[in-house]
Amino acid sequence: MTDSSLPILIQQMLQPSFYPHPVTEPIQLIQTHISFILLTGDYAYKVKKSVNFEFLDFSSLTNRQHFCQEELRLNQPLAPKFYLEVLPISQVGDRFQLGEETNIVESTLKMCQFPQDNLLITLFEQGKLTLEHLTQLGKKVALFHLNAPSNDYIRQFGEIPKIRQAIEQNYNQTAQYIGFVQTQQQYEETKQFTDKFFKENESLFQSRIAQNWIRECHGDLHLKNMFLWQDEVMLFDRIEFNEEFRFVDVMYDIGFTVMDLDARGRSDLSCQFLNTYIEQTGDWEGLQILPFYLCRQAYVRGKVNSMMLDESEISSDKKQEIQKEAALYYQLAWQYTQQKLGRIIMMSGLSGSGKSTVAKQLARRLNGIQIRSDAVRKQLGKIPLNERGTEALYTAEMTQNTYKRLLDLGLILAKQGFTVILDAKYDQQQLRETVIKQCEFDQLPLNILECVAPMEILRSRLQQRKGDITDATVDLLESQQQASEVFTEAEKAYVTSIDTTQDIAAQLDQFSHVL
Repeated sequence: MTDSSLPILIQQMLQPSFYPHPVTEPIQLIQTHISFILLTGDYAYKVKKSVNFEFLDFSSLTNRQHFCQEELRLNQPLAPKFYLEVLPISQVGDRFQLGEETNIVESTLKMCQFPQDNLLITLFEQGKLTLEHLTQLGKKVALFHLNAPSNDYIRQFGEIPKIRQAIEQNYNQTAQYIGFVQTQQQYEETKQFTDKFFKENESLFQSRIAQNWIRECHGDLHLKNMFLWQDEVMLFDRIEFNEEFRFVDVMYDIGFTVMDLDARGRSDLSCQFLNTYIEQTGDWEGLQILPFYLCRQAYVRGKVNSMMLDESEISSDKKQEIQKEAALYYQLAWQYTQQKLGRIIMMSGLSGSGKSTVAKQLARRLNGIQIRSDAVRKQLGKIPLNERGTEALYTAEMTQNTYKRLLDLGLILAKQGFTVILDAKYDQQQLRETVIKQCEFDQLPLNILECVAPMEILRSRLQQRKGDITDATVDLLESQQQASEVFTEAEKAYVTSIDTTQDIAAQLDQFSHVL
């Protein structure tokens, strides 16, 4: 039975006779605060609601037609097999017709329908979203961002007045929900955080513009807007209705994904995504601004859920669910404002000793940032991560520059409250001493994690290694071993050894307890 509270057009679109092709019954309806989506089997149809918020205006037919075309234009490059065409809807008497060009009263975006089980949010809810999926997603988004256009017009959206205007709009639009889905304290402290961030980080915002990290991004990059198709992660539903949501810092964009996974209690997955993405782009400095955007994205999800509570056509049971979600997101936004104690963990060990494997597992446990020397070296050398480096990449000068940048990045991020894992051999006392002295000077907690394994195991691992960014080969092991310098008595106070031939997880359990 069709819900009589729905618009007449949507009621008719729920009937099989509306369509010129076979449908799968019953036709399913999905609603957001701005759209109706009809799932008919082979195809999905999106109709924009006639609404006008401060951040979008779909109140006129002309605007809805325009933004249907914009949505098609922006999303076809991301998912070309799925975004098909914009079709008119006409009205004859009390009946609506799809595809007729006379007396047009609405537009609809026609898409190929993919199984809802393929959505990343569905895979997550079914326990099927894996670390490998998040690794693939990190690489996919990094490539998308690195190729995303930027120009003077787009970069102006990174200016503080533009960003502040949108942030203030969020607070103004949600003040009415205080005491209902968020507390007065959360509201005030969240706002104080963003006000303070603007005041104290003007140079950071300017550097993001100067370094060309304000680009034409996605704008709504959470799990409901990604799906798996033929083992490839695809992005869809890119924001079309507001340039301020799409012309953004790349950290704004990935902030949605990180926040979405955090909100669902899976910081291990968000960490896998984030570290993969950052390694691919080399934008480690961008992490300084990420907490600001994490707070913003969580708050926006709270706002969107709050606004849905005002819609009369949504059932009371559904509204209870929405209210709980809104409260969760407001709480998360507030949590992102809380200052954390940063620290540095220095890896140590020969090639093949399992440093990166251990560092990756540790990062997921501690929600840490893993910075691999292999990635830093290739970023400095301006060569693709999957391309083998020449001798010029491994000169003494380049090695010195690599370790300097490792430390510089580690200090920048640890001072911002991140746990930073410096993933390199650190086989020389001088390299280790530089890190120790700097951490002592800045009063940053420091640990050294030494990875060890027998030489025959190291040789075997290097011989079998495939698909990794490191260029280390088995013929380097002997020289590495000879050049390696043992820990001094002073250094040993920081050192924990991990035998990577044994249960790594159990050893990391013990290590985590001493942090």
